[in-house]
This record gives sequence, structure tokens and C-alpha cells, in this order.
Amino acid sequence: MPDLTRLGVVLSDRGSKYAVSGAPVDSRAGVGAVLAELKSDRAYAKATHNTWAAILPGGALKADDGESGAAMVILRMMERAELQDHVIIVTRWYGGKKLGGDRFRRVQDAVRAYLDKCGI
Repeated sequence: MPDLTRLGVVLSDRGSKYAVSGAPVDSRAGVGAVLAELKSDRAYAKATHNTWAAILPGGALKADDGESGAAMVILRMMERAELQDHVIIVTRWYGGKKLGGDRFRRVQDAVRAYLDKCGI
């Protein structure tokens, strides 16, 4: 059972809601286990996007889950924070209005909330 930290919905913008979660991982299989645990909650399974990034011993992994470019935002913030052996997932429930470039700022805000919660 992964050691998953869920902060729940940390912000809203024009109807879209953003949540952030994360856990320590040491492999791609670990990332998969964390994603499976997160999506065992129906609300997360039905989310529009579960974008994630991880820095593992073998290198960095990421997946946009349809939110093009968002995983790179997460990955860059993890690199700056020197957070390794960890996965961060930003979940978005689309609210009906396109956010344009603001969607990247909301992803940053969600990751920052997670890093703050972890004391990083």
C-alpha cells in the first residue's frame, strides 16, 4: 500500500478544480501503484486529468494525461526542489472554461502547496 498524501482540492479557477497528491516511490511500478491507489477513489478516477511527474534513480518520468505540457511544469518544480524518489500528481476536474496559459500557473500553485505541506 503506497504512502499516499492527498491534499484534496487546493484551488479553483473558472470552475476547474485542482487537487494535488504525492508519495515516495523508487520505481515505475511504484508510480503505477500510487496512481492505482489514487484512482481507487471514484472522484479521482473520473477526473479530467491526473498529470504526474516522478524523479527516480533511473531518471525522470512524466505523463500529461491530456493536459499538454503540465507534467513538465511538475517535473521542473521537483528538480528545483531537489525532490527525488517521489511522484507528484496534479488532478484537474475541468470546469467548462478554457484557462489558456493560466492552467500552468494553477499546476504550479498546486505543486507549491504540496511542497509546502511536505516542508520542502
